[in-house]
Amino acid sequence: MSKLTRVVVVDDHPMVAEGIEAILESYDDIAVLATLSDGQQMIDQLDTLDPDVILMDLNMPGLGGLSATEMILERRPDTRILVLSMHDTPEYISTALNHGARGYVLKDVPTDEIKQAIDMVMAGERYLCTGAEGALSPQEGSREPLTNREQSVLLQLAQGKSNKEVAQVLDISVRTVETHRKNIKRKLGISSTAGLTRYALEHGVLQGTGVTV
Repeated sequence: MSKLTRVVVVDDHPMVAEGIEAILESYDDIAVLATLSDGQQMIDQLDTLDPDVILMDLNMPGLGGLSATEMILERRPDTRILVLSMHDTPEYISTALNHGARGYVLKDVPTDEIKQAIDMVMAGERYLCTGAEGALSPQEGSREPLTNREQSVLLQLAQGKSNKEVAQVLDISVRTVETHRKNIKRKLGISSTAGLTRYALEHGVLQGTGVTV
């Protein structure tokens, strides 16, 4: 018998979460450990549940999917996070991948595609459903992703913090911040701090911080 893939569904819409649970429970090689309604619940129960794969909605009250993904991967980098979302814009998709998600699946995909996505990320592959793949330009699809730490540095820089302030917030050296800043600009093809801020706004990095265009 094949090893069970342990899955948690995180979505604030009960009907969606219960529907996905019912679909996945029909497969002999998947065990749905829990359905949770926000990112904080997932963080609180991460060690107890110990999932292989997390199906994560993006927009939820309280702690959203992007922030939760970053926090989960800081603690458990081997966890596979599949974003399950209704949003098919390049900004949402690329930002989710840059935050460390292993895949992106739209909520209107056929039910067997969710299973296919889980199998793919368990095999170490990235999975984008057809709608998500089509929404990304070749450049965005092949761009070297930011690491979790680089995403954290970008978030702080985009809020107007100096290198020294970022170093204090993240408890790292100023030299390390400068290195991350240089790598971020190289990966994103951006040369100015204003450009970093604009990128953060346009790609949802500042979601929930109170910073607006």
